[in-house]
Amino acid sequence: MQVIEDVARKSVDRPQVALTIGSFDGVHLGHRRLLAELIDIAKARQQRAAVLTMRPHPREIFAPTHAPNLLTCERKKRQLLEEAGVDALLFLEFTKDTADLEPAAFAETIIRDRCNAKTVVVGHDFRFGRAARGDYAFLKDAGHALGFSVHRVPPLFIEGERVSSTLIRERILQGDIGGAETFLGRKYSLTGHVIPGHGIGRKLGFPTANIAPRHSAVPAQGVYVAEAVLEAQTLPAAVNIGIAPTIRQKDIVIEAHVLDFTSNLLGSEIEIRFHKRLRSEQKFSTHEALCEQIRRDVAAVRQYFAQAEPVPRPSGG
Repeated sequence: MQVIEDVARKSVDRPQVALTIGSFDGVHLGHRRLLAELIDIAKARQQRAAVLTMRPHPREIFAPTHAPNLLTCERKKRQLLEEAGVDALLFLEFTKDTADLEPAAFAETIIRDRCNAKTVVVGHDFRFGRAARGDYAFLKDAGHALGFSVHRVPPLFIEGERVSSTLIRERILQGDIGGAETFLGRKYSLTGHVIPGHGIGRKLGFPTANIAPRHSAVPAQGVYVAEAVLEAQTLPAAVNIGIAPTIRQKDIVIEAHVLDFTSNLLGSEIEIRFHKRLRSEQKFSTHEALCEQIRRDVAAVRQYFAQAEPVPRPSGG
């Protein structure tokens, strides 16, 4: 997949492009439906299927306190779009100048001139241009004048709910991992790197990797059955999200105890793939009571994976 880091500075080379535009946060089943339509049209017309996305998210510029909790970091989004079959990913740096582009100017300078689009495929609620004044009808009319066709893809409904990034965020923030999976079409995961902790888990006999996530949609506080994806290894893990009230930490932390794994993960890249929420976070009267509960949590993780598809175990230390 070709990646252009700023399409305002480097335009798309030929051949012609079938383009879709959006944030594609999470690359959920609704997005995948739109992408499948885009790719089918592109193949039929011998065009390249391309995604144009803004960076950073527009709300981070105009309403940072209301910016969404992102479901995917940029690297994960790239991976998912490539797996979906997209030929090119085009970034447009979102600035106040970009935001001030009227819909007509955006259609001409960005869609036609910079992206070389001959086909544009959009979702049912697509808006663009200054103050989101442009919509599907406007874009279709502009396309007639500028030489590109426009297609609209209807929303996807699952279990009576319209699939959207907002809906999935709500499920995740509630700890409803199964609900999020239904709409994502895959297990929800967090990607980040392992940072130094206080070493308390190791003292208790359950060493943990403290994770600084690259995106912000963190599941509700509690203990989860998960997998830790480390380079070529995928291993069972018990993950705690919260403030560890028995230890009296102040900030919310994400701690993963990777089962039967003893190597030092500090500084490593890690992906935590969530399977199930075991319980809410609890405060225990003693460290002994906490350790006993952790033992039960680890046993529950083992049992879960023993009953599911086998997860590869580490070879050696």
